[in-house]
Amino acid sequence: MPSVSTSILKLAAVVLSALMLSGVTAGATSRIKDLANVEGVRQNQLIGYGLVVGLNGTGDTLNNIPFTKQSLQAMLERMGVNIRGATIRTGNVAAVMVTGNLPAFATQGTRMDVTVSALGDAKNLQGGTLLVTPLLGADGNVYAVAQGSLAIGGFQAEGDAAKITRGVPTVGRIANGAIIEREIEFALNRLPMVRLALRNADFTTAKRIAAAVNDFLGTKSAEPIDPSTVQLSIPAEFKGNAVAFVTEIEQLQVEPDQAAKIIIDERSGIIVMGRDVRVATVAVAQGNLTVSISESPQVSQPNPLSRGRTVVTPNTRVGVTEDGRKLALVKDGVSLQQLVDGLNGLGIGPRDLIGILQAIKAAGAIEADIEVM
Repeated sequence: MPSVSTSILKLAAVVLSALMLSGVTAGATSRIKDLANVEGVRQNQLIGYGLVVGLNGTGDTLNNIPFTKQSLQAMLERMGVNIRGATIRTGNVAAVMVTGNLPAFATQGTRMDVTVSALGDAKNLQGGTLLVTPLLGADGNVYAVAQGSLAIGGFQAEGDAAKITRGVPTVGRIANGAIIEREIEFALNRLPMVRLALRNADFTTAKRIAAAVNDFLGTKSAEPIDPSTVQLSIPAEFKGNAVAFVTEIEQLQVEPDQAAKIIIDERSGIIVMGRDVRVATVAVAQGNLTVSISESPQVSQPNPLSRGRTVVTPNTRVGVTEDGRKLALVKDGVSLQQLVDGLNGLGIGPRDLIGILQAIKAAGAIEADIEVM
């Protein structure tokens, strides 16, 4: 029977080994399904123009929006009602644009969601019903027909002296609001080869995907053509059944690679840095120069019963302050976390950080591409 001390030593060795293994950081892997799309398997955008009726006086002003009035007249004439020359004073109709995405391999009779957006000066589409609206593709053909009641995410309420609006009440959605009338032919099973289109073009990722596919099949069936395309030859056992082939391939795990990049949004002050960003040894100092100008004009009035006049004398005060922070040293080859900690140690905000990153890049001390949105 082993002693207690021996058991403790074995337990400590097991715990130490577990800790050492947990300290090894492996790169995160993703499915090929999440890294690339099958070329040809895609959605198609549809658009249409229609009318929404049943609004509670929140529709278009017909005197100001001529296309709504013309559409209403044309629709009523198709129904056998002639209102040419008559004065229409309804606020319950709105002209709208209807948009939607035709799913890949969608068949006749299936349904799709559509979004309805006001085109004129309608204030609210709540409670409205979209009339039959053909949805056209880029080739001008009708692929679906939309109709139904709108679901509005926002609302608007107003009185004589106050108004409140939440969300966007002039945009609505109709779930399963369009019926697909035309299919787009694409014979996937008859293709001799399949091409994968990478969502983020990268030479290394394309090569790794091809290597993973070849290792799985045991043959050289995959070949990277360019950074965004991998061509797959369908093996003999999958001839005529490309769906099964793609199903097997898209579940393979691959570790994607990416270039070091810093994304800057000047409008909102958002900064996003990739994990591979590295910085050479550089010293950074940041200071704010503030100039304040205040105007307090003084009015000088003459004595009573005198012939003087009132004079306004300007009084301007100008102040200049400079908030200088200490020089901070950023060491060579630091990681993203160390870079963020070092810049945060300066106590600067996102706006100043944008200028610092651009200055470091200009000095040639940062190993990353800076993309300004």
